This record gives sequence, C-alpha cells and structure tokens, in this order.
Amino acid sequence: MSEEVLAPKTCSIERLITVEDDVKLVLSGEKLVTRRNGRYADPGEIMELGGKSFEVFKVYQQALGDMTDADAKAEGYTDFETYKNYILSMHKGMPWIPHAKVWVHEFRAV
Repeated sequence: MSEEVLAPKTCSIERLITVEDDVKLVLSGEKLVTRRNGRYADPGEIMELGGKSFEVFKVYQQALGDMTDADAKAEGYTDFETYKNYILSMHKGMPWIPHAKVWVHEFRAV
C-alpha cells in the first residue's frame, strides 16, 4: 500500500485543536482524531495541549459520507449523528455534504 501524497499544509498544528471542549476530550483520552477542512499537520509533528504532548501519526482525506459511528467515537462523540450535529452547530448555515472531503488527523499521547 503506497502512502497518499499529502497536499501542502493550509494551517499550523497549533490551530489543529482549539475549542476548549475538544481540548478536554483529547486530554481525557476520548478524542484521538480530528477532521478539518484543511491539512494542519504532517505525520510526526507534535502538538501541545494542557502541558501534554500528542504526536500526529496519520493524516489522510475522507469523505464526510464515509464516516462511521466508530469514526465519530474516535472524535470523542457517542455516534455519527451526535458528531454531525455538533459540527453543524459550530458552523451555522453550513450544509452537510456527504461527498465533501476533509483531512483526518490521527494522534496519540507521547
């Protein structure tokens, strides 16, 4: 299996997780992944949250419509519908477009 060629980063890793509720989910170990419209990190980069370090170890694209309940759970939510409703509440007026691709950033504590 070949590695996906990554597009240039659109933002820095410091902006990957900024919402306080999401930071808490990461620090508690409930959030292990985050999806963003752009690419915020390269595999191997370290982000610092609450005095702890987390390594981004996998970055890839995924269509929103391909998300599963397991994906939503890794985001820190009980199921896909809960995650979808949270995202739509954060971006008022944004439609949910199943074929839209987002960048998935998987990370772990180091």
